[in-house]
Amino acid sequence: MRRNTITILILTFLLLTGCSRVTHNTDLEKSIQSIVKDKNKVEINIKSLTNFEWDKGYLFPPYTAEESMEKQMGVNFKDRSNIYSRDDIYLLVFLNNDEVVQYVEINRYQSDFSIGDNEYISPSSSSIKIKRP
Repeated sequence: MRRNTITILILTFLLLTGCSRVTHNTDLEKSIQSIVKDKNKVEINIKSLTNFEWDKGYLFPPYTAEESMEKQMGVNFKDRSNIYSRDDIYLLVFLNNDEVVQYVEINRYQSDFSIGDNEYISPSSSSIKIKRP
């Protein structure tokens, strides 16, 4: 019986320490959605909407494969949004010190988004352009 208890404790510890601490930031999603719904807005200043530490933000379009995201960011990432099979969202993934800390699903609302020729956004350059038809 004691052996089973120790085994269960070890497995529980391994599961807890192996779990990702990546947060799906739904509050930030709501803030972004309100900007996108306003047809007069053409840009989102992400830094003004965030209240957490981040140094890079990667914007991924619909149908991006998880392997492509990992290659671009240079880190492992478990995509919980399944963007590889979706055309209704963009995915914005935030890193801090080369670790994924948060992500946001940006609903398209008949819009597309761009960070221009940049590989990623940063707190000092955090504009995402809204492109409407």
